[in-house]
Amino acid sequence: MSTPHIEAKKGDIAKTVLLPGDPLRAKFIADNFLEDVKQFNAVRNMFGYTGKYKGKEISVMGTGMGIPSIGIYSYELINEYGVENLIRIGSAGAYSKDLDLYDVVIAMGSCSDSNFAHQFDLEGTFSAICDYDLLRKAVNVAESKNIDVHVGNVFSADIFYNQKSEEWKKWEKMGVLAVEMESYGLYLTAKANNARALTILTISDSFHSDKQTTPEERQTSFTKMMEIALELGE
Repeated sequence: MSTPHIEAKKGDIAKTVLLPGDPLRAKFIADNFLEDVKQFNAVRNMFGYTGKYKGKEISVMGTGMGIPSIGIYSYELINEYGVENLIRIGSAGAYSKDLDLYDVVIAMGSCSDSNFAHQFDLEGTFSAICDYDLLRKAVNVAESKNIDVHVGNVFSADIFYNQKSEEWKKWEKMGVLAVEMESYGLYLTAKANNARALTILTISDSFHSDKQTTPEERQTSFTKMMEIALELGE
């Protein structure tokens, strides 16, 4: 079994997969948190690994940037490899003044101006929300580890360099915590294909200041969200 984007064989991928956008973050997790690691994908350098965390089998794989990319990988993981739990672990820009660098956000819901939902021919606006059981478990894990988390709505953007430079303020006014580029596509794909999804984010920069993390820090220093996500394996 293989797809145009994943070269794994049947049984190579666990039921729970962590999905960082950056494939080097996937490698960092495999190298530093997992035991008995086997690499199952290198197509397009989108590295994927399966190993054991506290005795439980878990996989981690990069997804690239944007809703189209995570839409491809999540669909194939669910339908071709039987993945049941998909947990995005990514970076985000803070819309809320209450968020600082390295704060952890759990996306209960995801807003977007993407047309990704048009494929489902819905007569209305679908609310993209996470799986409640995964959300509840993640919050409990965070509390047990004394990790402060912010739970709420995020915005999943199609545009990184937005010509409408003040557009984010409208979303901030509506209580949206942060912006990233994948969760909306993940939540819709999971819901449409009977899987469970959750997005856990670390703040890498803020719309209220010039402070931002480096690419290396985004690969190797966002360990709090990694520790929460790894505990969600079954």
